[in-house]
Amino acid sequence: MIFALTLLDWQARAPGLSDDAQWHHWAHHAQPIDPAAPQAKLTALPMMTARRLSSGSKLAVECGLSMLNKHAIDAVLYTSRHGELERNYRILHALATEQAVSPTDFALSVHNSAVGNLTIAAQQPIVSSSLAAGKDTFQQGLCEVISLLQAGYQRVLMVDFDGTLPAFYKDDVPASMPGWAYACAMVFAAGNALTCTTRPGGSQAENPLPQSLTFLRHYLNNDPEFAIDGEVARWCWSRA
Repeated sequence: MIFALTLLDWQARAPGLSDDAQWHHWAHHAQPIDPAAPQAKLTALPMMTARRLSSGSKLAVECGLSMLNKHAIDAVLYTSRHGELERNYRILHALATEQAVSPTDFALSVHNSAVGNLTIAAQQPIVSSSLAAGKDTFQQGLCEVISLLQAGYQRVLMVDFDGTLPAFYKDDVPASMPGWAYACAMVFAAGNALTCTTRPGGSQAENPLPQSLTFLRHYLNNDPEFAIDGEVARWCWSRA
């Protein structure tokens, strides 16, 4: 598989990282992300909406709103490996212990909750969808972005995110799997600035960074070529 696109703009949030200068410093110095670092204060997301959202969805909607305020977006794609795992754990725990299920948890437990809240908060009836594809969620999301661009949409916003991994699951997932909340928003257009080619390889091992943040690190470092390991293939990138 070979595809190409152009990245117009980006914004990301993770523990201890929010503005462009912090992200560039993180990328250039290959710093790890400190899960104990605080998340920056939200500025675009209305407070009443923020109170209802899970840790990852807050960041995803915050970044999405910022991009919608800056660009004329035609379509939105939200990608998340685990979706509303925090809420679903609380629902399952309540059922297992015979407690009442929170109506808010129930209403916002679906995978497209974050992108739905984005369109509501932005008051824009924009074309939107959600996607999950395991370890390769970000890369498969870009394949969906290509489909949207080829369908005629001019500016596509993609937001990759996940929330805090509940402690209940930590003994059953690889220790290297990121368990902190983050969001990475990118605005794409048709073009040849970035080209991706899949090659045999890949790895079942977990990376210490989500694919989107691995991509962002290479992008901010202006690396002419780099590769991201997927489950069954390597996603090899080059810049024009």
